[in-house]
Amino acid sequence: MPLPHEPIPDTAVSGRSRFAAAHAVLEQAIAESAFPGAAYGVLLGGEVVALDAVGRQTYEAYSPVVAHDTIYDLASVTKVMATTAVAMWLYDRGQLDLNVPLGEVLPGFVIGEHHDPLRVRVTLRHLLAHSSGLPGYVRLFEAHRSPAAIMRAALETPLEAKPGSRAEYSDVGFILLGKALEVLAGEKLDTLFSREIAAPLGLRSARFCPPHEWRTAIPPTELDTWYRKRLIEGEVQDENCYALGGVSGHAGLFAHVPDVLRFAACILAQGETFQGAQLFQPGTVELFATREQTPPGTPRALGWDTPGVPSSSGSYFGPRSIGHLGYAGTSLWIDRDRGLAIALLTNRTWPDRKAKLIQQIRPRFHDAIQDSIAGAISRI
Repeated sequence: MPLPHEPIPDTAVSGRSRFAAAHAVLEQAIAESAFPGAAYGVLLGGEVVALDAVGRQTYEAYSPVVAHDTIYDLASVTKVMATTAVAMWLYDRGQLDLNVPLGEVLPGFVIGEHHDPLRVRVTLRHLLAHSSGLPGYVRLFEAHRSPAAIMRAALETPLEAKPGSRAEYSDVGFILLGKALEVLAGEKLDTLFSREIAAPLGLRSARFCPPHEWRTAIPPTELDTWYRKRLIEGEVQDENCYALGGVSGHAGLFAHVPDVLRFAACILAQGETFQGAQLFQPGTVELFATREQTPPGTPRALGWDTPGVPSSSGSYFGPRSIGHLGYAGTSLWIDRDRGLAIALLTNRTWPDRKAKLIQQIRPRFHDAIQDSIAGAISRI
Protein backbone atom coordinates (compact mmCIF):
# COMPACT_ATOMS: atom_id res chain seq x y z
CA MET A 1 0.00 0.00 0.00
CA PRO A 2 1.64 3.29 -1.10
CA LEU A 3 1.98 6.21 1.27
CA PRO A 4 -0.76 8.84 0.91
CA HIS A 5 1.04 12.00 -0.21
CA GLU A 6 -0.87 15.27 -0.08
CA PRO A 7 -0.36 18.36 -2.27
CA ILE A 8 -0.13 21.73 -0.56
CA PRO A 9 -3.21 23.86 -1.30
CA ASP A 10 -2.60 27.19 -3.04
CA THR A 11 -3.92 29.01 0.02
CA ALA A 12 -1.20 27.40 2.15
CA VAL A 13 1.77 28.12 -0.13
CA SER A 14 2.42 31.43 1.61
CA GLY A 15 2.07 29.88 5.05
CA ARG A 16 5.83 29.77 5.67
CA SER A 17 6.12 33.56 5.40
CA ARG A 18 2.77 34.41 6.93
CA PHE A 19 3.45 32.25 9.99
CA ALA A 20 7.21 32.75 10.12
CA ALA A 21 7.13 33.49 13.86
CA ALA A 22 5.37 30.21 14.63
CA HIS A 23 7.77 28.34 12.35
CA ALA A 24 10.66 29.94 14.24
CA VAL A 25 9.20 28.70 17.54
CA LEU A 26 9.40 25.14 16.22
CA GLU A 27 12.92 25.62 14.83
CA GLN A 28 14.07 26.86 18.23
CA ALA A 29 12.32 23.93 19.89
CA ILE A 30 14.29 21.52 17.72
CA ALA A 31 17.51 23.34 18.59
CA GLU A 32 16.62 22.83 22.27
CA SER A 33 15.85 19.12 21.67
CA ALA A 34 12.17 19.44 22.48
CA PHE A 35 11.53 17.12 19.51
CA PRO A 36 13.45 16.25 16.35
CA GLY A 37 10.78 17.43 13.91
CA ALA A 38 7.23 18.64 13.54
CA ALA A 39 4.46 18.97 10.98
CA TYR A 40 1.73 21.55 11.41
CA GLY A 41 -1.27 23.06 9.72
CA VAL A 42 -3.72 25.91 10.15
CA LEU A 43 -7.34 25.91 8.99
CA LEU A 44 -9.09 29.29 8.94
CA GLY A 45 -12.47 30.18 7.50
CA GLY A 46 -12.76 26.82 5.76
CA GLU A 47 -9.37 27.09 4.05
CA VAL A 48 -6.01 25.54 4.85
CA VAL A 49 -3.82 28.62 5.19
CA ALA A 50 -0.68 26.87 6.44
CA LEU A 51 0.69 23.39 5.88
CA ASP A 52 4.34 22.97 6.67
CA ALA A 53 7.01 21.03 8.53
CA VAL A 54 10.39 21.47 10.14
CA GLY A 55 13.19 19.15 11.24
CA ARG A 56 13.77 15.44 10.81
CA GLN A 57 12.32 12.16 12.03
CA THR A 58 15.17 11.76 14.55
CA TYR A 59 18.11 13.90 15.66
CA GLU A 60 20.60 12.15 13.36
CA ALA A 61 21.77 14.15 10.35
CA TYR A 62 20.95 11.28 7.99
CA SER A 63 17.38 10.95 9.25
CA PRO A 64 14.59 11.70 6.71
CA VAL A 65 13.28 15.24 6.66
CA VAL A 66 9.74 15.69 7.98
CA ALA A 67 7.17 16.82 5.41
CA HIS A 68 3.75 18.43 5.78
CA ASP A 69 2.17 15.02 5.13
CA THR A 70 4.40 12.90 7.34
CA ILE A 71 2.26 10.42 9.28
CA TYR A 72 2.55 10.46 13.08
CA ASP A 73 1.33 8.38 16.00
CA LEU A 74 -1.53 10.60 17.24
CA ALA A 75 -1.54 9.00 20.72
CA SER A 76 -4.48 10.40 22.73
CA VAL A 77 -5.75 12.58 19.90
CA THR A 78 -7.29 9.18 19.04
CA LYS A 79 -9.79 9.89 21.83
CA VAL A 80 -11.46 12.67 19.84
CA MET A 81 -10.70 11.90 16.21
CA ALA A 82 -11.72 8.25 16.41
CA THR A 83 -13.50 7.27 19.64
CA THR A 84 -15.51 10.44 20.25
CA ALA A 85 -16.30 10.67 16.54
CA VAL A 86 -17.66 7.12 16.53
CA ALA A 87 -19.65 7.91 19.69
CA MET A 88 -21.18 10.93 17.94
CA TRP A 89 -22.02 8.80 14.91
CA LEU A 90 -23.74 6.19 17.09
CA TYR A 91 -25.55 8.91 19.06
CA ASP A 92 -27.03 10.33 15.86
CA ARG A 93 -28.35 6.90 14.94
CA GLY A 94 -29.97 6.28 18.29
CA GLN A 95 -27.52 3.51 19.18
CA LEU A 96 -25.82 5.41 21.99
CA ASP A 97 -27.63 6.61 25.10
CA LEU A 98 -25.22 8.80 27.05
CA ASN A 99 -26.96 8.01 30.32
CA VAL A 100 -26.96 4.23 30.01
CA PRO A 101 -24.90 2.57 32.78
CA LEU A 102 -21.66 1.06 31.53
CA GLY A 103 -22.55 -2.15 33.35
CA GLU A 104 -25.56 -2.66 31.06
CA VAL A 105 -23.25 -2.66 28.04
CA LEU A 106 -20.25 -4.37 29.66
CA PRO A 107 -21.63 -6.54 32.51
CA GLY A 108 -18.10 -7.49 33.56
CA PHE A 109 -17.75 -3.97 34.95
CA VAL A 110 -20.32 -4.56 37.68
CA ILE A 111 -20.34 -8.34 38.16
CA GLY A 112 -17.97 -9.72 40.77
CA GLU A 113 -17.85 -10.33 44.48
CA HIS A 114 -15.41 -7.51 45.20
CA HIS A 115 -16.99 -4.81 43.04
CA ASP A 116 -17.87 -1.45 44.55
CA PRO A 117 -21.68 -0.93 44.44
CA LEU A 118 -21.00 2.59 43.11
CA ARG A 119 -19.93 1.03 39.81
CA VAL A 120 -23.55 0.60 38.73
CA ARG A 121 -23.78 4.41 38.58
CA VAL A 122 -21.01 4.87 36.02
CA THR A 123 -22.51 5.89 32.67
CA LEU A 124 -21.13 6.27 29.17
CA ARG A 125 -21.39 10.02 29.66
CA HIS A 126 -19.09 9.74 32.68
CA LEU A 127 -16.52 7.96 30.52
CA LEU A 128 -16.68 10.61 27.79
CA ALA A 129 -16.44 13.39 30.37
CA HIS A 130 -13.63 11.74 32.35
CA SER A 131 -15.75 11.85 35.51
CA SER A 132 -16.31 8.12 36.07
CA GLY A 133 -14.13 7.88 39.17
CA LEU A 134 -11.70 5.55 37.40
CA PRO A 135 -7.97 6.26 37.78
CA GLY A 136 -6.07 8.21 35.16
CA TYR A 137 -3.56 5.56 34.15
CA VAL A 138 -2.92 1.93 35.06
CA ARG A 139 -0.07 -0.13 33.64
CA LEU A 140 -2.35 -3.00 32.69
CA PHE A 141 0.20 -4.40 30.25
CA GLU A 142 2.70 -5.26 32.98
CA ALA A 143 0.67 -8.07 34.50
CA HIS A 144 -1.41 -9.07 31.47
CA ARG A 145 -0.28 -9.98 27.97
CA SER A 146 -3.33 -10.94 25.93
CA PRO A 147 -6.00 -8.48 24.75
CA ALA A 148 -8.65 -10.47 26.66
CA ALA A 149 -6.65 -10.28 29.89
CA ILE A 150 -6.00 -6.55 29.44
CA MET A 151 -9.70 -5.88 28.91
CA ARG A 152 -10.66 -8.00 31.89
CA ALA A 153 -8.20 -6.04 34.03
CA ALA A 154 -9.66 -2.76 32.77
CA LEU A 155 -13.17 -3.96 33.65
CA GLU A 156 -11.99 -4.83 37.15
CA THR A 157 -10.05 -1.61 37.80
CA PRO A 158 -11.29 -0.14 41.11
CA LEU A 159 -12.93 3.26 41.27
CA GLU A 160 -10.95 5.97 43.04
CA ALA A 161 -13.83 8.41 43.44
CA LYS A 162 -17.61 8.55 43.41
CA PRO A 163 -18.90 8.73 39.81
CA GLY A 164 -19.49 12.33 38.79
CA SER A 165 -17.64 13.78 41.76
CA ARG A 166 -14.34 14.71 40.11
CA ALA A 167 -12.73 15.17 36.70
CA GLU A 168 -9.83 12.74 36.29
CA TYR A 169 -8.49 12.23 32.78
CA SER A 170 -8.65 8.47 32.39
CA ASP A 171 -7.11 6.20 29.78
CA VAL A 172 -8.84 3.25 31.46
CA GLY A 173 -12.18 4.99 31.00
CA PHE A 174 -11.59 5.35 27.26
CA ILE A 175 -10.38 1.77 26.92
CA LEU A 176 -13.75 0.72 28.34
CA LEU A 177 -15.61 3.31 26.26
CA GLY A 178 -14.05 1.98 23.07
CA LYS A 179 -15.13 -1.56 23.96
CA ALA A 180 -18.64 -0.35 24.86
CA LEU A 181 -18.98 1.33 21.45
CA GLU A 182 -17.94 -1.92 19.78
CA VAL A 183 -20.64 -3.80 21.69
CA LEU A 184 -23.30 -1.22 20.83
CA ALA A 185 -22.38 -1.25 17.14
CA GLY A 186 -21.56 -4.94 16.86
CA GLU A 187 -18.29 -4.11 15.10
CA LYS A 188 -14.66 -3.36 15.92
CA LEU A 189 -13.66 0.25 16.57
CA ASP A 190 -11.12 0.40 13.75
CA THR A 191 -13.68 -0.92 11.25
CA LEU A 192 -16.28 1.62 12.38
CA PHE A 193 -13.78 4.46 12.19
CA SER A 194 -12.54 3.47 8.74
CA ARG A 195 -15.98 3.07 7.17
CA GLU A 196 -18.10 5.65 8.99
CA ILE A 197 -15.62 8.44 9.77
CA ALA A 198 -12.51 8.22 7.61
CA ALA A 199 -14.22 7.29 4.33
CA PRO A 200 -16.89 10.05 4.35
CA LEU A 201 -14.26 12.64 5.29
CA GLY A 202 -11.82 11.48 2.65
CA LEU A 203 -9.10 10.69 5.19
CA ARG A 204 -6.32 8.88 3.34
CA SER A 205 -3.73 8.37 6.08
CA ALA A 206 -5.84 8.06 9.25
CA ARG A 207 -5.92 4.48 10.45
CA PHE A 208 -5.08 2.09 13.25
CA CYS A 209 -2.18 -0.36 12.72
CA PRO A 210 -0.48 1.20 9.66
CA PRO A 211 0.72 -1.27 7.03
CA HIS A 212 4.27 -2.53 7.39
CA GLU A 213 5.47 -0.74 4.26
CA TRP A 214 4.61 2.64 5.85
CA ARG A 215 6.71 2.08 8.95
CA THR A 216 10.05 3.60 7.96
CA ALA A 217 8.28 6.76 6.78
CA ILE A 218 6.63 7.28 10.19
CA PRO A 219 8.82 9.08 12.77
CA PRO A 220 9.78 6.70 15.59
CA THR A 221 8.43 7.49 19.03
CA GLU A 222 10.88 5.65 21.24
CA LEU A 223 13.89 3.38 21.51
CA ASP A 224 12.26 1.01 24.00
CA THR A 225 14.83 -0.60 26.31
CA TRP A 226 12.49 -2.12 28.90
CA TYR A 227 9.23 -3.51 27.45
CA ARG A 228 9.36 -4.34 23.76
CA LYS A 229 13.15 -3.80 23.76
CA ARG A 230 13.32 -2.42 20.24
CA LEU A 231 12.71 0.62 18.09
CA ILE A 232 9.06 1.73 18.16
CA GLU A 233 8.32 2.96 14.64
CA GLY A 234 5.08 2.75 12.74
CA GLU A 235 3.34 0.94 15.59
CA VAL A 236 1.53 2.43 18.54
CA GLN A 237 3.77 3.61 21.37
CA ASP A 238 1.21 3.30 24.16
CA GLU A 239 1.86 -0.03 25.88
CA ASN A 240 -1.73 -0.75 26.91
CA CYS A 241 -2.91 -0.15 23.35
CA TYR A 242 -0.09 -2.31 21.98
CA ALA A 243 -1.09 -5.13 24.34
CA LEU A 244 -4.67 -4.75 23.08
CA GLY A 245 -3.51 -5.36 19.51
CA GLY A 246 -2.99 -1.75 18.45
CA VAL A 247 -6.66 -0.75 18.50
CA SER A 248 -8.24 0.89 21.53
CA GLY A 249 -10.47 3.76 22.53
CA HIS A 250 -7.65 5.71 24.14
CA ALA A 251 -4.82 5.45 21.56
CA GLY A 252 -3.68 3.77 18.36
CA LEU A 253 -4.66 6.14 15.53
CA PHE A 254 -2.06 7.38 13.04
CA ALA A 255 -2.55 10.26 10.60
CA HIS A 256 -0.91 13.22 8.90
CA VAL A 257 -1.77 16.89 9.39
CA PRO A 258 -4.02 17.25 6.29
CA ASP A 259 -6.29 14.50 7.60
CA VAL A 260 -6.39 15.97 11.11
CA LEU A 261 -7.46 19.27 9.57
CA ARG A 262 -10.13 17.56 7.44
CA PHE A 263 -11.62 16.16 10.62
CA ALA A 264 -11.43 19.58 12.29
CA ALA A 265 -13.11 21.16 9.26
CA CYS A 266 -16.07 18.82 9.73
CA ILE A 267 -16.43 19.86 13.36
CA LEU A 268 -16.22 23.55 12.39
CA ALA A 269 -18.83 22.98 9.67
CA GLN A 270 -21.29 21.63 12.24
CA GLY A 271 -20.80 18.05 11.11
CA GLU A 272 -20.86 18.63 7.36
CA THR A 273 -18.21 17.01 5.15
CA PHE A 274 -16.41 18.79 2.32
CA GLN A 275 -18.73 16.98 -0.10
CA GLY A 276 -21.81 18.45 1.58
CA ALA A 277 -22.95 15.31 3.40
CA GLN A 278 -24.04 15.55 7.04
CA LEU A 279 -21.72 13.20 8.96
CA PHE A 280 -22.85 14.49 12.39
CA GLN A 281 -25.97 16.46 13.20
CA PRO A 282 -25.24 20.08 14.24
CA GLY A 283 -26.91 19.49 17.61
CA THR A 284 -24.65 16.52 18.23
CA VAL A 285 -21.53 18.56 17.52
CA GLU A 286 -22.78 21.20 19.95
CA LEU A 287 -23.67 18.65 22.60
CA PHE A 288 -20.29 16.93 22.55
CA ALA A 289 -18.33 20.20 22.31
CA THR A 290 -20.04 21.92 25.25
CA ARG A 291 -18.20 21.90 28.56
CA GLU A 292 -19.88 19.70 31.16
CA GLN A 293 -21.54 21.30 34.18
CA THR A 294 -20.57 18.51 36.57
CA PRO A 295 -18.39 18.02 38.39
CA PRO A 296 -18.12 21.76 39.13
CA GLY A 297 -15.14 23.39 37.45
CA THR A 298 -14.41 20.53 35.08
CA PRO A 299 -12.61 21.60 31.87
CA ARG A 300 -14.00 18.61 29.99
CA ALA A 301 -16.64 18.40 27.30
CA LEU A 302 -17.73 15.00 25.95
CA GLY A 303 -14.47 13.52 24.74
CA TRP A 304 -12.92 16.94 24.25
CA ASP A 305 -10.83 19.18 26.47
CA THR A 306 -11.43 22.94 26.67
CA PRO A 307 -8.95 25.76 27.36
CA GLY A 308 -7.97 26.23 30.99
CA VAL A 309 -5.64 28.73 32.63
CA PRO A 310 -2.92 28.16 31.63
CA SER A 311 -3.63 26.14 28.50
CA SER A 312 -1.54 24.31 25.93
CA SER A 313 -3.64 26.22 23.38
CA GLY A 314 -2.05 29.49 24.49
CA SER A 315 -3.80 32.71 25.42
CA TYR A 316 -6.24 33.37 22.60
CA PHE A 317 -8.54 30.40 22.08
CA GLY A 318 -12.07 31.38 23.09
CA PRO A 319 -14.32 29.79 25.72
CA ARG A 320 -16.15 27.62 23.16
CA SER A 321 -12.89 26.15 21.89
CA ILE A 322 -12.18 22.43 22.09
CA GLY A 323 -9.04 20.38 21.67
CA HIS A 324 -6.93 17.45 22.76
CA LEU A 325 -3.30 16.52 23.33
CA GLY A 326 -1.39 13.31 22.64
CA TYR A 327 1.42 11.99 24.84
CA ALA A 328 3.77 11.47 21.90
CA GLY A 329 3.69 15.23 21.21
CA THR A 330 0.56 15.77 19.14
CA SER A 331 -2.31 18.22 19.48
CA LEU A 332 -5.42 19.62 17.84
CA TRP A 333 -7.14 22.82 18.96
CA ILE A 334 -10.33 24.20 17.41
CA ASP A 335 -11.83 27.65 18.00
CA ARG A 336 -15.46 27.21 16.98
CA ASP A 337 -16.25 30.92 17.09
CA ARG A 338 -13.35 32.00 14.87
CA GLY A 339 -13.45 29.06 12.47
CA LEU A 340 -9.86 28.22 13.36
CA ALA A 341 -8.10 24.89 13.83
CA ILE A 342 -4.40 24.28 14.49
CA ALA A 343 -2.80 20.84 14.29
CA LEU A 344 0.72 20.15 15.55
CA LEU A 345 2.29 16.70 15.23
CA THR A 346 5.65 15.78 16.73
CA ASN A 347 7.46 12.79 18.22
CA ARG A 348 8.67 14.56 21.35
CA THR A 349 9.14 11.20 23.14
CA TRP A 350 12.09 10.29 20.90
CA PRO A 351 14.32 8.67 21.95
CA ASP A 352 13.41 8.13 25.62
CA ARG A 353 10.39 10.23 26.72
CA LYS A 354 12.54 12.56 28.83
CA ALA A 355 11.91 15.74 26.85
CA LYS A 356 9.17 17.87 28.46
CA LEU A 357 9.84 21.17 26.71
CA ILE A 358 6.78 20.74 24.51
CA GLN A 359 4.72 21.90 27.48
CA GLN A 360 6.28 25.34 26.95
CA ILE A 361 6.41 25.13 23.17
CA ARG A 362 2.73 24.41 22.54
CA PRO A 363 1.33 27.67 23.98
CA ARG A 364 4.09 29.74 22.37
CA PHE A 365 3.44 28.12 19.00
CA HIS A 366 -0.32 28.62 19.20
CA ASP A 367 0.07 32.23 20.33
CA ALA A 368 2.45 32.93 17.44
CA ILE A 369 -0.14 31.56 15.00
CA GLN A 370 -2.88 33.65 16.57
CA ASP A 371 -0.71 36.80 16.57
CA SER A 372 -0.09 36.37 12.84
CA ILE A 373 -3.80 35.97 12.16
CA ALA A 374 -4.72 38.97 14.33
CA GLY A 375 -2.04 41.06 12.63
CA ALA A 376 -3.38 40.21 9.20
CA ILE A 377 -6.94 41.08 10.26
CA SER A 378 -5.86 44.41 11.78
CA ARG A 379 -4.19 45.42 8.50
CA ILE A 380 -7.28 44.79 6.39
